[in-house]
Amino acid sequence: MRRGNIQIRNPKNAFALYEVLIGVAIFAVGVLALGRAVENCLNASTLSAEEDRVRQILSNRMAEIQATPGFPDTAKEFNVDTGYGVVKVIQKSAPAGLAEADGGQLGGINLVILTAQWAGGGVSQSKQIEFYVYRPG
Repeated sequence: MRRGNIQIRNPKNAFALYEVLIGVAIFAVGVLALGRAVENCLNASTLSAEEDRVRQILSNRMAEIQATPGFPDTAKEFNVDTGYGVVKVIQKSAPAGLAEADGGQLGGINLVILTAQWAGGGVSQSKQIEFYVYRPG
């Protein structure tokens, strides 16, 4: 069989080229999908490490407040520089206002609220913990 200037001896052999091209295209799509999956895993790992660091900052501050004698500061703000950026820690403290079963007020117990604010992935994020501190009077 002859087409133009090219002679094709067996027309079925011409389909092998198309099969190879389709196989390469499928492989390329698979590699791109795998690359996207790896990128998503790396982003998730970074976000997880960032949140772990913020939890550690809040935990450390809570331990400092609990170990310090006297009542905690009523309001305090400070910045902590992490490897992922600056985390703003806001501390608020007030008497807990807890009452006993008979209606009497419990004294010496403060409610402390620690809030961490940071920009992660270009989005403002925050995490908050609340705990009580007892200082006998």
